[in-house]
Amino acid sequence: MAELTLEVIALPEFETQASMENGSISVRLRGSADLAARKPLESLLHGVHSESQRLKARRVVIDLTELEFMNSSCFKSFVTWIEEVQNLDAGAQYRITFISNPATHWQRRSLKALSCFAADLITLES
Repeated sequence: MAELTLEVIALPEFETQASMENGSISVRLRGSADLAARKPLESLLHGVHSESQRLKARRVVIDLTELEFMNSSCFKSFVTWIEEVQNLDAGAQYRITFISNPATHWQRRSLKALSCFAADLITLES
């Protein structure tokens, strides 16, 4: 089986980890996704999209349980990524699961909006 090849982000206030198990790609975000994190996050999500297609992943899990803040520019990166998934042929699309921290109120509101944007692709867990 091919290995996942994603660059991790290691900024002073924001970091990521990625892994693949049982046909799913998992990405964990930690810290604060502010303006300094925007371009690295865009690059990471582009890589997740490419890797999901290369490895034929059926699901991508984004774990936000340790993410304290995300600005609107970073949030827009997720919208752009989800649009890319929606633009794939139905057979090539993959499901996206967001795992949130129930104590972080902004996540609940923001993720609810994302799930409405692509209800057929997105699952929310806490």
